[in-house]
Amino acid sequence: MSASSPRTATAWGFLAPALVLIGLSVLIPALMALVMSFSQAGLDVSEPLQFVGLANYRRLLADPMFARVSVTTFLYLVGVVPPIVLGALALAVLVNRSLPGIHWFRGAFYTPVLVSIVVAAIAFRWLYAENGLINGWLAALLGDRFSPIGFLTSPLLALPAVMLVTLWKGLGYYMVIFLAGLQGIAPELYEAAALDGSEGWRKHLDITLPLLRPYLTLVAVISAIAATKVFEEVFLMTQGGPADATRTIVYYVYDQAFTELEISYACTVGLALFMAVLLLSLVRYAFAGDRGLT
Repeated sequence: MSASSPRTATAWGFLAPALVLIGLSVLIPALMALVMSFSQAGLDVSEPLQFVGLANYRRLLADPMFARVSVTTFLYLVGVVPPIVLGALALAVLVNRSLPGIHWFRGAFYTPVLVSIVVAAIAFRWLYAENGLINGWLAALLGDRFSPIGFLTSPLLALPAVMLVTLWKGLGYYMVIFLAGLQGIAPELYEAAALDGSEGWRKHLDITLPLLRPYLTLVAVISAIAATKVFEEVFLMTQGGPADATRTIVYYVYDQAFTELEISYACTVGLALFMAVLLLSLVRYAFAGDRGLT
């Protein structure tokens, strides 16, 4: 027996509880979902599954609602990821300074991350209400000419209104990632750039952005994955409405599984989402894996 065998056995011993938990809560349910996507599951779990081949996948390709929720999810991704990347980077640059009390500002920007999504959704629902704070401010500014805006009841405004909650919750988290990258850049590089005439925001174009490229990729990909899987904000604020304007893929999975009781079809939609998330994960490893951010 090699000298490393006891250490290997000890390591596997410590990993075993986590591996069992992951197997029971992730791997086995994922395999069951894969099997059920090729079957027709009844409500009675004691009944055997009826194999239907690719019927659920053919239904998926012909489902107009799946196409619609896919577009909505893509719009959510496009509307959330660029502001998160740019906003978090701007905040990180802003707080990456040696100033008195800068830690308080960092803490203030990070505080929304600590707020429960339930609390955040309820608070924003109150802000968006027709008799809420935002409409109250607008009414005070515009007077009698103002009519209340239905932020969560308008098909045009509901999705951007929900996006804002995701942005508010996520900016501080991604700011910390960028801040870690910024503090790993040697100050001498900025001093050398200043000698070459790179001042102000120009130094960030010449030094910061190139050196933060792995972090930019990381934040873009993980925020895109999170936006693709958005559910809590939609469930708590709009229930997929109005007129399905905020119905995303994950909410569609929930609706099919627990409202329509189409368990097998919900598994099929979930696997389609899994493939999209897997593709985004592969993009992350392709662009950032060789730079130490795996």
